[in-house]
Amino acid sequence: MSKNVVILFGTESGNAEFAAEDMAEAITDRECEVVDMTDFDVDSFEPNNLYLVISSTHGEGELPSGAKPFLEALESEQPNLSGITYAMFGLGDSSYEHYSRGSELVDEKLASLGAERVGEYGRHDADTGTLPNALAVDWAKKVTAEN
Repeated sequence: MSKNVVILFGTESGNAEFAAEDMAEAITDRECEVVDMTDFDVDSFEPNNLYLVISSTHGEGELPSGAKPFLEALESEQPNLSGITYAMFGLGDSSYEHYSRGSELVDEKLASLGAERVGEYGRHDADTGTLPNALAVDWAKKVTAEN
């Protein structure tokens, strides 16, 4: 049985949210829900879900404002995430020193709490002048097909 998909997004300007919504529309073979990280209770991770996590990077390699409460909750509550699977997609701009670091901070925290990352680590580079949506959709389709 295929896992349900929960797409968690952390954004500053809305790009990660728009990409998450497009990803959800493209995943037609299973239940899919899009959740802003600021609205997600870190004690509600379920092993029967596959979490697609998409986060932008803000400033000099920092978390976007939409991901900060999520990471702070993970750090303070330290939930046991053994048995949780997730895939990571980062938005960034390679003209900055800390390209895509916001997503890496989330990835590191999830892994440190026992969650298992699956699939290829997806990344979009804003320096290309393109929007992340098409790349994120292709990535999401591939990850969900494999997991």
